[in-house]
Amino acid sequence: MRGVFVAVALVILFFHLLPLDTLPRRWSPPDLLVALAFAWSVRRADFVPPLLIAAVMLLADLLMQRPPGLWALLVLLGSEFLKSRLPASRETSFLGEWFAVAVIIVGITLLNRMILGILAVEHAHIALLMIQVIMTIAVYPIVVLLSQTLLGVRRLSAADAETMGARL
Repeated sequence: MRGVFVAVALVILFFHLLPLDTLPRRWSPPDLLVALAFAWSVRRADFVPPLLIAAVMLLADLLMQRPPGLWALLVLLGSEFLKSRLPASRETSFLGEWFAVAVIIVGITLLNRMILGILAVEHAHIALLMIQVIMTIAVYPIVVLLSQTLLGVRRLSAADAETMGARL
């Protein structure tokens, strides 16, 4: 499944980099890589180890010409935070999970903007950034649904976790 995660991430990057429109857009598309990494981190943490998330996000930073490593580090920290709450999230409803992921997305986005501002790095307009955050939060349930139905990335039940030897 780690290979599947990398393959899906590469497909997302491929379609993101396609030059379909040469005019500047007035809206910003959702960050599907972040939604995918967070969905898989919450659902099955063993499918996305930290080095894999860091490598995929660093590749995305380099291909999308963002400051290398900053967004990758923030996404890695966000996914590890979500993984650390994983035992508590087994009893959480999907709305609770969605809220937690939304808070993390907003937090890492604001932290990224603040660090770029302190370092005087040119960054996108705040309106575009907020549109991207809202769209990423809105697309998260779709990413979870597609991951669950097409790829079989489901939460472990208590019985499954016990048979695999995982702590609850």
